[in-house]
Amino acid sequence: MDCTSKILVVGTSGSGKTTLAKNLSKILKIKDIELDALFWKENWVQSEQGEFREKIQNAIKNEKGYVIHGNYNKVKDLTWGNVETVIWLDYSRFIVMWRVLKRTISRMITQEELWSGNRETFKNSFLAKDAIVFWAWNTYKKRKEQYSLMLKENPFKIKEFIVLKKPREAEALLKKIEEF
Repeated sequence: MDCTSKILVVGTSGSGKTTLAKNLSKILKIKDIELDALFWKENWVQSEQGEFREKIQNAIKNEKGYVIHGNYNKVKDLTWGNVETVIWLDYSRFIVMWRVLKRTISRMITQEELWSGNRETFKNSFLAKDAIVFWAWNTYKKRKEQYSLMLKENPFKIKEFIVLKKPREAEALLKKIEEF
């Protein structure tokens, strides 16, 4: 991987995609593109499909290298279809749930701004129909099946799949790239 790499980081919500992507972006000196930041508008309003696609196209246009992170199936042709490397954070459900709970509670306490002024609250994190904590739990198995199939069938002709099973493997990958 180098400054011309086009990388996609995927994994269950809360697995650490954003953290890994930001670190890769910094080390490789390439653009960091967070799909959630492109998708969510003020007051947790979702971007319409055409608008979301346009935001992604603008973000990747004219970029020699970038790391994009997120799981949005409806734009796979733009994400999977425009990268040569996919990094899948295939961590255990325990690790993912611990991380999403810790992150969510921390964000609620600090009132950290996420995207477009949005912040996590107890209500939207634990009580809403699509609350992030339950979303991570409910999509865990689906993501595992989905990405296993993508790895096996490789419909977008990805040149390199990197499957990380433990956080220390992500740390080792970053260290290896940094030393290169």
